[in-house]
Amino acid sequence: MTLPTQSTLEELDPVFAEMAAASFRPTASGAQLTPRERTIVSLVADVCEQILGTPFELHVRAALNNGLDADDLRELLRFVSYDSGYPAALAALERLIEVEREHGLPGPTGHRHELNVAGTGSPMPATLRTEMNAIDPGFAEYMDLQSRMRADMSRISVRERALASMTVDVIYQTLEESFRIHVGRALGAGVTPDEVRAAVRATATFGMTRAWRALIVLDGLLIDLEV
Repeated sequence: MTLPTQSTLEELDPVFAEMAAASFRPTASGAQLTPRERTIVSLVADVCEQILGTPFELHVRAALNNGLDADDLRELLRFVSYDSGYPAALAALERLIEVEREHGLPGPTGHRHELNVAGTGSPMPATLRTEMNAIDPGFAEYMDLQSRMRADMSRISVRERALASMTVDVIYQTLEESFRIHVGRALGAGVTPDEVRAAVRATATFGMTRAWRALIVLDGLLIDLEV
């Protein structure tokens, strides 16, 4: 496998490589998040920011090293597409396929989940559906569809999906309604408050000030949710 490594960064600029390594070390330390979960956070941030060059390749390498395969990566992109935006996820999928071909990596096996496109309703909480219908029925139907199409996903766990959704909120700074829902979903999936903080902290290497703002908002959310 010839994907980029730390030495690739050192060839570009040894000082920058040393700064980057020192900066990623604190977010990777501790036992709050698994290496697989930290990789998911990084990949989702790449999608949102459309960082699809060397950093994306480094994170694909980390994903493969941490137990994510080609099918898992595709499910992650399918899952995050409704929050990141379909165009952003599609660009990342296209780049992933290029990376796999360029480096001779194993491709997908064809595993897929059932979409239930033509169904009705959704797994969304009834209170949220009622609230969205009051705001805009057409948008509520769109949210129903997005939620319904993802209900049968299994390769990326509920816990991992919650961390992925929180990452989108931090990167896009959507720190009100959706962030509250996603933090609540993470806590409901067994993620501890310390692990929620670690997930937000893990985004700091993608922009310290955004993580800073998200941590401030998170403090208030955890108080409101009485955690």
